[in-house]
Amino acid sequence: MTPPEQPKNAAGSASPGPLRPLGPQAVAGVFSQGGNVALLHRAVVRDLANRRAGTADTKRRDDVRGGGRKPWRQKGTGRARQGSIRSPQWRKGGVVFGPHPRSFAVGLPRKARRKALALAVGAKAAAGALSLLSLDGVELSKTRHLVAILWPDAKAKATRERVLVVVHADGDADAPGLAMHGRNLARASVVDVGGLSVHALLAHDRVVMTKSAYDKLAEVCGAGS
Repeated sequence: MTPPEQPKNAAGSASPGPLRPLGPQAVAGVFSQGGNVALLHRAVVRDLANRRAGTADTKRRDDVRGGGRKPWRQKGTGRARQGSIRSPQWRKGGVVFGPHPRSFAVGLPRKARRKALALAVGAKAAAGALSLLSLDGVELSKTRHLVAILWPDAKAKATRERVLVVVHADGDADAPGLAMHGRNLARASVVDVGGLSVHALLAHDRVVMTKSAYDKLAEVCGAGS
């Protein structure tokens, strides 16, 4: 596999690579470093709950077709009295306390959501799992080029880390290419910064952001602090 071309800096020498790690000090001005686990938990619960479609449905006894007449007379047969063959105790009868369409949406104030995003990004930076992606002068015409960027050596590939790539659709010219190549990779996810969630940040082992996406997220989290 041919590694991607290394971008050059102003002096003409090769830079360390497309990925530049961001430590806690680099993000301390914008993204929180505190350990508000309760807020992170609320944000993750909200993200997962809002994914649910809530379309499961069952039929009550009055929704099931048939059962309009009494199956047998009330007395004199020796059998238990029955009023309808669509009662819950009957096969093909209605369902008692079954699921019906509902909304599972969980609310969270805007400032709390932005604070949770800042906490999640800060946690990734503190764990050494946050990097900035620069694609200047880097070839990205094939999926293997993205693989070489995200997992540059055999050791990185052996760890089987899941990588989240955050792009800014309005600010990154390479966003469509990253999204297209990311669809081919089982261990990589490409999301737009506008749809970034706390759950996505915490569920991946490493987070890679473009400069435009990082600036946009810093702007949003700064406004919510």
